[in-house]
Amino acid sequence: MFLISTRNFPPELGGMQNLMEGLSNALLNHGPVKVFADNIDNAEIYDKNSKLNIERVSGFKIFRKYRKANLVKSFIKNNNLRALFFDHWKSIENIDEEILKKSKSFCLIHSKEINHPIGSSLNKRTFKALSKADYVIANSEFTKELAIKMGLKIKNIKVINPGCNYPIPISQEGRDFAKKIYGQASPKLITVSRLDGRKSHQNILMTIKNLLPKFPELKYVSIGDGEERINLEKLKKELDLNEHVELIFNSSEQQKVALLDQSDVFVMPSVVYKKSIEGFGITYIEAASYGKPSIGGIFGGEKDAIKNNETGFLCDGNNLNSLYETLLKILKDERYKKMGASAFEFSNNFKWDKIVKKYIELI
Repeated sequence: MFLISTRNFPPELGGMQNLMEGLSNALLNHGPVKVFADNIDNAEIYDKNSKLNIERVSGFKIFRKYRKANLVKSFIKNNNLRALFFDHWKSIENIDEEILKKSKSFCLIHSKEINHPIGSSLNKRTFKALSKADYVIANSEFTKELAIKMGLKIKNIKVINPGCNYPIPISQEGRDFAKKIYGQASPKLITVSRLDGRKSHQNILMTIKNLLPKFPELKYVSIGDGEERINLEKLKKELDLNEHVELIFNSSEQQKVALLDQSDVFVMPSVVYKKSIEGFGITYIEAASYGKPSIGGIFGGEKDAIKNNETGFLCDGNNLNSLYETLLKILKDERYKKMGASAFEFSNNFKWDKIVKKYIELI
């Protein structure tokens, strides 16, 4: 049996939630899985339809982490477990080292949550917690380098990229929705992410404006919500992009994948924002699974998710000229079609059945 202790799990939405769900379900092919997760709205419905053995922990956040830690410790003591998986250093922080010795333990790292100034209280807490695990699993080579800089032993750090849950079948209703959004537009660009400063949405909109003289039928769709929503709505209006930009703040899964499937290029040139860095970027792989190349940033772990000049391009999302020239390069002569085929082939490396074997080999 495998144990998973996570702060991020469906039905809550997000990349981390998808990652932990994918890992849990992939492990099911190798043995029973017990999941300890936070209780959230609609969890009961999700759990009822899941093949996983999920135990939800309720209560105020400050007390919940201790309750969950006690439940996890008790379960480890009373069961013969093959391996323990923790989604975050805070998930392993309150588990005693002596208890962890009963089974192989893995703690996942993603970049932002370990990127603290050396010597700070958070840096010390993070280091102490991660040092308990047999293996620290970095989501990219970039994140591994961050872990090395904070002093973790190199031999204990392994890079295992996240697996991808896509592609999934697309309903006719989803296809009809995407066709209505895109109309007869060409080329069609898309971003799927939270609306925060790290994702460069404002620079994307300004670049779209600059591209219109060369591509007057261009359409850009952004799916996601967040703190930049008001600013983007305002900028869209100021740049007179109502006919060329669609900001979708809330979409169903079917609407999202249909829009991805009917797009030409995925665009998310992430930058460093308030110490937040793109650790990997699973949405690049999700786009690739539908045969779409990506434009990504140069500052984080994107190079693990995008093979530069093959499955997409990396550029400086802070630099409008860099973003413009990169988009021009991929749109010219419909180069995105050939790169999309390469992206689709590349995405097969991230199927969960392949990714989970890398964990199993370490047990």
